[in-house]
Amino acid sequence: MVVIGNLILKPMLRYCAFSFFCGLLLACSNVPEAKKNPNPKVKIEVPKFNADSAYYFIEKQVSFGPRVISSNAWKNCALWLEKKLKTYTPHVIVQEAPITTYDRKNHTLKNIIATFSPKKNNRIALFAHWDSRHVADYDTINQDSPILGANDGGSGVGVLLELARHFNTKNPNIGVDIILFDAEDYGQPENSGFPIMQNSWCLGSQYWSKNPHQPNYFARYGILLDMVGAKNATFRHEEFSSFFAPNILQKVWKKASQLGFRNYFVFENSKQIIDDHYYVNTIIGIPTIDIIEFDPATETNFNKHWHTHRDDMNNIDRNTLNAVGQTLLEVIYNE
Repeated sequence: MVVIGNLILKPMLRYCAFSFFCGLLLACSNVPEAKKNPNPKVKIEVPKFNADSAYYFIEKQVSFGPRVISSNAWKNCALWLEKKLKTYTPHVIVQEAPITTYDRKNHTLKNIIATFSPKKNNRIALFAHWDSRHVADYDTINQDSPILGANDGGSGVGVLLELARHFNTKNPNIGVDIILFDAEDYGQPENSGFPIMQNSWCLGSQYWSKNPHQPNYFARYGILLDMVGAKNATFRHEEFSSFFAPNILQKVWKKASQLGFRNYFVFENSKQIIDDHYYVNTIIGIPTIDIIEFDPATETNFNKHWHTHRDDMNNIDRNTLNAVGQTLLEVIYNE
């Protein structure tokens, strides 16, 4: 008898059974090998971030002087930013609004907004503030004088302008809005002599979050850049970012790590920071993270030149700009 599995075949069926299984084995051997990846992912060609270009954009902003709201430097820089963005997209608007600052002064803020692929519903928003601090409250000299803000303000804008240059050359698969907030840094200093004003910081983002540039505007997520240009800067998991947009935070930090930028994007938690992203998250409800330098070794936990006259071009490092800019390009073009 021939035993095949649990079947017992009679002798006269031996030959038939043998022939059947030989044919079966032959047929199986002719089945093409299953494809290991039937739907291979198309490799996306991501542009290369140009840190020299971003550096120039920061230098240009600084050349106007301190960009304090209502000053001549602020007016001239606003005109340049609007003109520069219009070389990358025709969809640029300047959102103006009256505000009163903690010192009882009246101003008209300017949020500068550039839109790429406006007809796409799948969108993300990129934020930075373009103004600079009106006082040097953490310096030891000339504390009442405004600062240049090369890193604090200028660096985030410089990186986003370089991204805009790439978006103009090669559109991502998603729509992108670049939103430059005004009056972020006109917050009330300690011992200002004025009554305490709640929410005196981030006036541009507060206004935009209540009055977006388009009715019913929404983006899947947002990324805020603040102080992203100093040498050896480290960016940690800011607490509001972790709470409101944990998936986006992990996506960006993992991508940075894959690119070899783990020394900049550190997988550690940091404290809550009231920055523009806080109001974007809590008012308009767009899950937004803050890529912001956090240095636990300094008294302020920020860059050592924060809100001092030393926040100039000597504080800007191309390697840091490249780490931030290339990470964002990789994230955006792989959406």
